[in-house]
Amino acid sequence: MDKVIFGIVGSGWRTEFYLRIAKELPNMFEVCGVVTRNGNKGKEIEEAWGVKTFRTIDDLLKQSSPGFVVVSVPGEVAPAIIKELSQKGAAVLTETPPALDLKGLIEINKLTESGAKIQVAEQYHLQPLQAARISILNSGRLGNISQVQLSVCHGYHAMSLMRKFLGIHFENAQISAYNFISPIIGGPGRNGDPEQEKMEESHQVIARLDFGEKLCVYDFSGDQYFSWIRSQHFLLRGDKGEINDSKVRYLKDFRTPIELDLKRLNTGENGNLEGHYLKGIYAGEEWVYTNPFIPGKFTDDEIAIAACLRKMDQYVNGGQEFYSLAEASQDHYLALMIEEAVSTNKIVITETQTWARK
Repeated sequence: MDKVIFGIVGSGWRTEFYLRIAKELPNMFEVCGVVTRNGNKGKEIEEAWGVKTFRTIDDLLKQSSPGFVVVSVPGEVAPAIIKELSQKGAAVLTETPPALDLKGLIEINKLTESGAKIQVAEQYHLQPLQAARISILNSGRLGNISQVQLSVCHGYHAMSLMRKFLGIHFENAQISAYNFISPIIGGPGRNGDPEQEKMEESHQVIARLDFGEKLCVYDFSGDQYFSWIRSQHFLLRGDKGEINDSKVRYLKDFRTPIELDLKRLNTGENGNLEGHYLKGIYAGEEWVYTNPFIPGKFTDDEIAIAACLRKMDQYVNGGQEFYSLAEASQDHYLALMIEEAVSTNKIVITETQTWARK
């Protein structure tokens, strides 16, 4: 398989995920350049990662040959960067969300109508556990799916998972939601472990999205991404079975219940000398997920981002879309409508948007 060669615009926290992936698996991935306007930041990146940096997009495109460009910048400036790259003929893989508000989402979708090649780096459905759950779903063992309860990730990320698990495309929903505030002892964050005990506020959003015959219950607080004391929860229900966290239950026939556990197999544990990486996830005697990026020492999120990079490379070389701008726009639109339901304390009914595909 050919190496994935890409450029990056942006030099923040999220950019380092892409740099780590390329450094860990240089035979699979290569960053041909990073655009940052800050010369000092550029020097730091070059010294830390051995990657060339540029001050402008023009310099990146003229002095290197990326197959596509990752846009990893703050949401308020992302649309302008995406537009500039598209107008210069570059394929774009942009971080989430592609625009901050509904007006911005409508405007940026006009680029794909003009032929721009844009995909969005929505990674959650590509994380190993979610991919394993989707594999079980696609096997048909759970039957017709009617409900998902998600306490896994926030906003548009959760909406992307919801649509995958329920088989929702651009259908409209009736949304009710509220915010529950409770105390919590502060835990770790992007900058590491806490230095002292500190009481903080935990903001938990609980929402109900009713699509008629299908229901999503969304429940998440930002603490869950790093917290030691706030865990994720997941429930998917069909007429023949369910997945409850890592437990799979279904009917082989109406008199024969089957129960399986989703089990991770990591190398390097208990004296194993293969290395240290995720090999895959199995249920019973069957692999339901195998890691395509062995022997990379990656977190689940990094495995998923690497999958985005590989799928983007396939897309620009004639393959199928894997997470379109239209999908990303729908997911962020639903997240915005949840926010509206919270702020107004009223039921919100979504409307079909311009990017919806028949």
